[in-house]
Order: sequence, then structure tokens, then C-alpha cells
Amino acid sequence: MKTEQNNTNFLFAEFASVSSKEWKQLIQMELKGADYNETLVWETMEGIKIKPFYHADEMEYLKIPTVQSEFQIAQTIYIDNENIANKIALDAIEKGAECIIFIAPNGFDADVLLQNFATTKVKKIVFQLHYLAPHFISSLRASFPDIPIELQIDPIGHLLVTGNWFINEKQDFDQIGSVLDELKKDNVLLIDASLYQNAGANLVQQIAYALAHGQEYLNRYGNRISGDISFNFGIGSHYFFEIAKLRAFRYLWQQLTAVHGLKSQAQLFTKPTLRNKTLYDYNVNILRTATENMSAVLGGSQVVSSLPYDAFFKKSNAFSERIARNQLIMLREENNLKEAQQIATGSYYIEQITLELAKKALELLKDIDKSGGILKQIKAGTIQKKIVESAEKEQHLFDEGRLVLLGTNKFVNLKERMKSETELFPFFKKRNEKTEVIPLVLKRLSEKLEQERLSEE
Repeated sequence: MKTEQNNTNFLFAEFASVSSKEWKQLIQMELKGADYNETLVWETMEGIKIKPFYHADEMEYLKIPTVQSEFQIAQTIYIDNENIANKIALDAIEKGAECIIFIAPNGFDADVLLQNFATTKVKKIVFQLHYLAPHFISSLRASFPDIPIELQIDPIGHLLVTGNWFINEKQDFDQIGSVLDELKKDNVLLIDASLYQNAGANLVQQIAYALAHGQEYLNRYGNRISGDISFNFGIGSHYFFEIAKLRAFRYLWQQLTAVHGLKSQAQLFTKPTLRNKTLYDYNVNILRTATENMSAVLGGSQVVSSLPYDAFFKKSNAFSERIARNQLIMLREENNLKEAQQIATGSYYIEQITLELAKKALELLKDIDKSGGILKQIKAGTIQKKIVESAEKEQHLFDEGRLVLLGTNKFVNLKERMKSETELFPFFKKRNEKTEVIPLVLKRLSEKLEQERLSEE
């Protein structure tokens, strides 16, 4: 090893170092009079200017918190029928899943759902409740002491999706506060930041809104929060930026909790976004989720759940779920990414994007604080309006063909037919009931185009 290091030093010593300024001069000469900034520098939707190269003499590094353990392979299961959900979960564990995330829209029979779980090697069972029953966790743990169970509930996220509280603002927060006092060492709070991503928020907004969302809980509960807080992020296909997004968030969350005098770490759950998934040429969704899962791993996600390529238009099926799960197994075992969360450290490009995202997200977070916090902005419709504006910009790029989804608005197979393939309604359903606040619109980019094609089949 010492000899190799000496040989490497000797090799690089043969070349004179080149400064950033010298590189720019050379590039400018090669451009033959064309403007460097106009020709080679482009700007993202977040207002970040991307340069053609990055150099050590211009770098500034953030100290990103270290993720200690390898990521867990998770499978997300919707509880519609307890017996079916049980069979899917046990099969998933047998075939490589280490964490099961149950989505519970309503109350369920835990005895049926968790039968035979105690004999498995599952590392964690997570219940994401879409109804208010925080004290349910105590009875659940008492009934199943040999199963590692975790509860996650997000009243603000519920408000954003449905437009209403579970009961009302006071009772929602009071009930969750009482269970925090009861559990002492555990935490039940979830910040579902995937809602922002799936509604069309840009990367800076996703980070800042997740931070402000979490800070609302910190302000309300303070040191009553003793465990790590769970954050659920949606991951898009902008590969390096998604890595940087998670890194920037982890850095800023550490700073934020330090200000509050807390040591609650961010437990990151990630899942590929639905926003860029397509009905036509749906096999491309497998490629999209593969890169998105890798971004999640390299960004420092502790729990990664993939997304079946047909999840939004077909009922749960073993084939697509196996492919989704195997993506994560391959990333970890065959690509040797068991403990890969720090691989991005030192990459000039990713480090610079991380820094830029963190700076812009912090500015937005400060603006939200000055206006009274995220909950006040949600009630006023400000957050929803900003996300709609971002989503419309992205939609415009897709409609013009500048944001490409292969097989949908580029290299289209017009002979493909999907009407007979859809088992679930694949489009956004408009809500008509009365709401306390304006709910977020969770919508895929290709919906309008797909509706037009389906109508012509």
C-alpha cells in the first residue's frame, strides 16, 4: 500500500498543477470568442448555475453528518385486506426485505396482520397511520413484544393531502403529545416530505419545506421528542442533484436541532417519486427507479423502499414487487453499496450542488420562519401556491419536450395499447369535499398526454 501511494505521488508530480483560472482561460480560447457563461453555464429550476468544470481551489465543503449503518431494504404494503397484506409481507421478508412499511388508511386487525412475524428476521415493522390512533402503538407492542414495531404519524402531512385535520388542530397535536410523553424513548412523528416532491416542488422547496415541517413539531414538542424523527422523501431522476438534496437536508437538520438543543437525528426513508412515472412504455419506469434508488443510497437514506414499475395502474402483484425489491438487493450486494452513504464525499460537483442547495434552502426556511412558520403559510395557501408555480414550470418543460420522458414524449411507440392493461385509475382524482385548507395536488407529469392517447385507443 505504501509503495502504491509513493508511485501515485510520483506519477502526479510529473505534471504541473493547473489553476481554475488557467482552465477558464483555455476554455475561453477554445470557444473562439463565444461567451463562456452563455455557452457553457446553465441554470436549474432552483436558480443554481451549473458550470462546465469544478476545481479544488474553488471548493467549500459542508460537514455532512455520517450515517453509521448500511441501508435497510424495505417493502411498502398497503393494508386493504389483513390476510393478503400478511402473506405479501412474509413473502417479501423471505426474499430479502428487512423492513416492512405498512400503510394503514383505517383501523385493522393486528392479530391477523402480524401472524407468524415473530419467527422472521425482519429488522423493523413500520406503521404509517393515515388515521389518528397514536396510543395504538402501546397495545400493539404489548401484544407483540418480539416484533420491532415503529409508528409514524404526520398530522401536517394529512392536512396537506386531505385539506383537513384528523379531528382538529388542537386535538391532533394534543393526542400525539400525550403518546410522546408515554413512550419516553421513542418518537412517532413523521415528516412526509415526499408530498412536496410528488406535487411538483423543486429541490430547494423540498428541503426547506421538510425542515420547516419538522421545525413545527420541534417548536410544539421540544424536549418531549426523545427519539429520531422520521422523514419520508420522494426521489426524482435528477441523479446527482437528488444525492445532494439528501446530503443538504441532513446537514441543515443537524444545524436546526442543535439550535433547539436537541439531538434527534433524521431517520431518512426514501421511495422513488411517482411524478415522472409513465403509463405508456412502462418498462422504462424500472430504469427510472434504479437510478432513483441509487441516489437515495448515496445520499444517505437509512431505509429505501423501491417502487414497482406498475404500482399506479395495476394491483399489487408478485412479479413487479420482486423486480422492485431485487433492485435494492443488487445495489447492496452486487454493486457493493452496503455502506455507501459517504461515497459522494469529496466529489467536487456533488459537494458544490450540496452547498448551493443548502444555502438556498436555508434562505427559504428563514423566510418561512419570518412569516410565522409553515403551518401559517399552509393555512394561507402560500406553500400550495408556490408548489403549483413550480409544478407548472416543470409541466411546461415536459409539454414542450425539453423535459424528456422516454417512450412518452420522446421515441413514442404509437402502436402501444394500455386501456386493457389498467386495473387501477392512473390519474389524479379531484377532491370535491369541503376542506379547511387547499390540499396539495399530487400529479404525474404525463397524465394529460396519457389521457389523450387512451381516449384514441
